[in-house]
Amino acid sequence: MQRLLVAAILAGCVTTSVQAEEMFYIVYDKMMHGCTIVTTEPSDKTRYKTEGRYKTESEAEKAITSVKEC
Repeated sequence: MQRLLVAAILAGCVTTSVQAEEMFYIVYDKMMHGCTIVTTEPSDKTRYKTEGRYKTESEAEKAITSVKEC
């Protein structure tokens, strides 16, 4: 019974780590008046505005050219 429980927990850990893929965000800095691509969404919503969320850095780089504020 304990082996089954341990196996279930390990299977859950492997599944969780696969789902934790890196995301890329286009972030507009209201004070500096410019955009950057970052891998974590900023928590300071008064200074930063998230302009988009992308699965790959190349998608974010292509999209940043079409963001009006950037």
